Amino acid sequence: MPYDFSKLSVLVVEDSAPMLEVVVNALKLLGVGHVYQARNGESGFQQFIKIRPDIVLTDWEMEPVDGLELIKWIRRDSMSPKRTVPVIIMTGYAASMRVAEARDKGVTEFLVKPFTANELARRIAYVIDSPRDFVETREFFGPDRRRRRSQDYEGPERRKED
Repeated sequence: MPYDFSKLSVLVVEDSAPMLEVVVNALKLLGVGHVYQARNGESGFQQFIKIRPDIVLTDWEMEPVDGLELIKWIRRDSMSPKRTVPVIIMTGYAASMRVAEARDKGVTEFLVKPFTANELARRIAYVIDSPRDFVETREFFGPDRRRRRSQDYEGPERRKED
């Protein structure tokens, strides 16, 4: 069944004008109701505070404020109105170290450029259909990094709350 994204609001933070246009057009093609734009993490955070989108889609490498710093502000800044918003980071680099770094900063999903509108739709659908619990420690606030629970695990409980 196709998704109805007509009531969804998405903030796209991307410094490359051609890529911003491609992403915005793809979101409109998918039927996203409200698409907002920002050209770097700093203006993106100001837009985020103002519009409180349902999803943030951000590039990683931007100047003067990159996507990881934006995620840090969204997750940790006292001005952040919606700390648990799903954040999908877009990057051309898919090395496992980069994925781990983004995950450790609080990203919800990872989208490797170039991507298709269908891949974008799948990521959006995934963050809607499979919301993850959030974890807060002194060093981290973000989606639980454990995506699945092993049915074979027989050791002691991993957390006091488990």
